[in-house]
Amino acid sequence: MKKIQDLAQRIMALFLSSALAIITGSALIGGIPVWKSAALAGFTAIAKVVESLAKASIDGSLTKSEIDGAFGGSTAKKSPKIR
Repeated sequence: MKKIQDLAQRIMALFLSSALAIITGSALIGGIPVWKSAALAGFTAIAKVVESLAKASIDGSLTKSEIDGAFGGSTAKKSPKIR
């Protein structure tokens, strides 16, 4: 149950972060309702993560590292420090 709650919270955060990022762009491009572009961005991001989770769970289980990898947690690169 804890794993499901964690996944649900992370998917909601992913949807919101993707949707919020596109709202500014859709405000600049005329003719596209903001809610439609935000929904499309959010659902696209979620679909990509769900696809990764499905591929990782083919063996019947999901590990923490597989979940982190689907959300980009294990592949995220640290940006270099600016001196």
